[in-house]
Amino acid sequence: MPTAWACSLAAWLLVSACASELGPPRGAPPARASSRAPAKAVFDPREYYERRALFVLEGEASYYADMFQGRLTANGERFDQDKYTAAHRSLPFGTIVRVTRRKTGDWVLVRINDRGPFGKRKRILDLSKQAARRLGILQSGITQVRAEILELGKR
Repeated sequence: MPTAWACSLAAWLLVSACASELGPPRGAPPARASSRAPAKAVFDPREYYERRALFVLEGEASYYADMFQGRLTANGERFDQDKYTAAHRSLPFGTIVRVTRRKTGDWVLVRINDRGPFGKRKRILDLSKQAARRLGILQSGITQVRAEILELGKR
């Protein structure tokens, strides 16, 4: 005949096994991400519209070639030319930047998720194709920009 202790243990094991299959209880805080997880891939641009710049960079920006679509970026996520992302040589991953085309005043918000641009030209940013389209630089491929750093990401 099983004891009360054995019955309690069996009931606890049954409940805990079912709970782990169902996921966390409603209202539980989200699980912490591991330190190897890629940076947050989506941000809400509305919260950055009125922000003041922490500091400003000025120079040339270009955009990624189509051949990089789907490749891994330096922070570990897949490059998607349809998202608003950019590469910078040293800004922390996850940094939010308002990029303004000096010639027209058009601007776009991007998140830094890669390293670059590299080469002999002294460009400050490589933009995703979607961000370049928004700025109207698909034909020229390169333009003068003002990059306002709105929020530094976590290293």
